[in-house]
Amino acid sequence: MRERSGILFVTDLAYPARGRRYGDEDVFLTSRLREEFDLALCHPRDAVALMDAFDAVVIRNSGPVLHYREQFDEFRRQAGARGTRVYNPLTGRGDMAGKNYLLDLTAAGYPVIPTVGHPRDAGLLPRSDRYVVKPATGADSIGLSVVDRADLAGLDGNGLLVQPLVDFRYEVSFYFVDDAFQYALHAPDPSRRWELTPYPPTPADLAFARRFIGWNTLDHGIQRVDACRTTGGDLLLVELEDLNPYLSLDAVPPRRRDAFVTAMAASIRRMLHG
Repeated sequence: MRERSGILFVTDLAYPARGRRYGDEDVFLTSRLREEFDLALCHPRDAVALMDAFDAVVIRNSGPVLHYREQFDEFRRQAGARGTRVYNPLTGRGDMAGKNYLLDLTAAGYPVIPTVGHPRDAGLLPRSDRYVVKPATGADSIGLSVVDRADLAGLDGNGLLVQPLVDFRYEVSFYFVDDAFQYALHAPDPSRRWELTPYPPTPADLAFARRFIGWNTLDHGIQRVDACRTTGGDLLLVELEDLNPYLSLDAVPPRRRDAFVTAMAASIRRMLHG
């Protein structure tokens, strides 16, 4: 029996993410996690073929699954059938399962950008001159468009979500390992959303973010709560990323970055031995 657990770290080092360096982040993470685990990297398309040789699979910056939908669905089926430990667990209710959770949160009265599931239902939303339309299975802004109110009626609404275009001051993200808050980052300039700086959250900000962590009920894993600050001062959820959230660790102070890696390693240990 090995003294050290084996981890299959799923990533796409070459994915061309706009404004983010997926590969650099995962090279850093794996360099640190190797201090504790026997670790190998693989592309998401190869995970099913390799995962039985490891104690757990860690999904990180693997890119939007819509680029390899068939392989990801097979991975989910095989991981469930084989009892494979997966980090994050594949039971997430957020972006992992598509964006229809925004409909559920809207209906339940959570502080989320109001969302409906078809252009014909736009009358249920706060009135707006322009609307955001995006695929329910989208990611990384793929397929997202902004349309005038008059153009909604001409859309093929199948598989689309519709939201009013919100006038906001800035976007802010809260990063958690398990249910423990790690750090927050924000983009002061809405037009440059990936130029992030550390953000000191207030108790009210953390209470907002924790509502969605609690709603998701993941036993362990990394989650990112993305929100926008409206011109009225409120926070509204933009998305709950619970499959492979980019962590923007290059924007985090070194001590906080080290604390995150320590928390992640401890979380993986708990998954393996809990």
